[in-house]
Amino acid sequence: MAYDVVRKFEQTIADYCGARYGVAVSSCTNAIFLCLKYGWDTQTIELPKHTYVGVAMSILNAGYKIKWGEDEWFGSYFLRPTPICDSALRFERNMHIPDRFTCLSFHNRKHIPIGRGGMILTDSWEVVDWLKQARYDGRLEKPSSDQPRFVVQGYNMYMTPEQASRGLVLFNNIRDKRLPDIDDYDTYPDLSEVMKPLLRGNE
Repeated sequence: MAYDVVRKFEQTIADYCGARYGVAVSSCTNAIFLCLKYGWDTQTIELPKHTYVGVAMSILNAGYKIKWGEDEWFGSYFLRPTPICDSALRFERNMHIPDRFTCLSFHNRKHIPIGRGGMILTDSWEVVDWLKQARYDGRLEKPSSDQPRFVVQGYNMYMTPEQASRGLVLFNNIRDKRLPDIDDYDTYPDLSEVMKPLLRGNE
């Protein structure tokens, strides 16, 4: 079936990164958004001032407020106090930390430059089950006759088989290489300043 290649890509990347499961989605930004929508006992997410604006927008779109952090970071950082890790600039063997949500990017400038795409690495099947429904408009992949077809609110954020197939080819070209973190930190503006007009009343 067409989506078998997506499952193969998910498991290939999960195995390489040291996670039990991978859930492929349409971008790293959407990976972070879906992880946030999984729900956390907090109203505020701490985010470094200097990072990709899409992460800040995901926090707002998921219904949280932003607290700006001062930390410099390299390769990855956590969206505190959650276990969500933005690893858009890092891709290496066994990088996943157990019981965390590691979000990867396959943008053109990343280590596996599919063009667009992302993935969530996790060790929880319960989380995987929810994410796979949420990424695909809330649909169960294989509903049985005694199950409702829709049980969670969903979004159109899945990875296509074509993207996954390209991802497998690109991964095979780099799987035996040691890949340094992408050094983009200095290219990010101070979001606490540039987003100030948008965030009035939301801090």
